[in-house]
Amino acid sequence: MGIENKALIFSTNNLPGFDQMALDLNSLNQTISNPEIILTLRFYYWTGDWLSIGYHQKEIPAHWKKLLANGKINIVRRPSGGGAVLHSGGITYALTFKKTYYKFLSYEMVNNWLIKSFRGLGLNLQYGNLRKSPINSNCFGTSLISDLVDEDGFKRIGSAQFRKKGAFLQHGEIQTNPSRDLWFKLFKEEAPPKVNLKLTNDEIVQHLSNSFVKNKSNINFKNIAIDNKK
Repeated sequence: MGIENKALIFSTNNLPGFDQMALDLNSLNQTISNPEIILTLRFYYWTGDWLSIGYHQKEIPAHWKKLLANGKINIVRRPSGGGAVLHSGGITYALTFKKTYYKFLSYEMVNNWLIKSFRGLGLNLQYGNLRKSPINSNCFGTSLISDLVDEDGFKRIGSAQFRKKGAFLQHGEIQTNPSRDLWFKLFKEEAPPKVNLKLTNDEIVQHLSNSFVKNKSNINFKNIAIDNKK
């Protein structure tokens, strides 16, 4: 009997940053160790306002440490690369997949899914224009060709990867309604304006999840519930 290709779609949850990173690494480890699992997909929110810093981001600015000490922000390190990302009012996605499916789930393929999905909601996105840039203190301060920007030039989705034992974890943040006050305190620049889709984040997630499954009809998807309590 052959191995059945299986994909896990986890329920949306809301947890602190350390718990979310642990769940993402657990999904990656499942993808590595279980030959049946070819991918997992998870959308989630963060309990409180969080700043995730990339794996290779070495320095934390002094004013971030002050905001942390004053309880204005929480900070966690991601296993994935890139610069710092503010998680406040947006949607995070985490996709894991085996290396053998890289062409099937490359940055380009994932971004094409996101572009098509958001176009169906009335938001037109396109690729960024930079091929390479130094790690920026603000991930959303630059737009690489792996990122997606809106018609006004605001970066809306930034993604980064982590590789382990022949498998990938891809993180992406969808900025729908970031805290303007906190964004300015962290990055000394204006935040992207709220996305005007007249939809809740939960409704956006449901649309994205449905469109992902619809385009992968040859895979057996299994829905997995995650407890919001840790």
